[in-house]
Amino acid sequence: MSFQLHERLAADTISLGRTELCELRLMNDSSWPWVLLVPRRPDIREIYELSEADQIQLLKESSALGQGMMAVFAGDKLNVAALGNMVPQLHLHHIVRFEGDSAWPGPVWGKQAAMPYTDDMLQRQFERFEPILAAVRNC
Repeated sequence: MSFQLHERLAADTISLGRTELCELRLMNDSSWPWVLLVPRRPDIREIYELSEADQIQLLKESSALGQGMMAVFAGDKLNVAALGNMVPQLHLHHIVRFEGDSAWPGPVWGKQAAMPYTDDMLQRQFERFEPILAAVRNC
């Protein structure tokens, strides 16, 4: 069986490309810098189901992504989560948070409707993410 991105992730996110292990997906919500890492392995729901090598690679990619996002966006906190309650396919959320943002200090889920990117906003985000993605791809 081959990897297929879950339909909900495909609908709610925009591709930023691939790493050695993962699909990089930008959440289509301009409220927060928010990226998902989705390991390209079929039928994986939990991190422990990945091989040991894939677990290590996921940690490397997650750490590089988080470090880069915090440097570029100068957030106050990085939220990293693998919930999977709505989408069973393993995916790790990386969300840069700011004290005083509309959901602070609580989680971002369910606080407000998503504010999709405009074409101009999306182009600016792609440019901001270029150095981050280069670092993640070099893990």
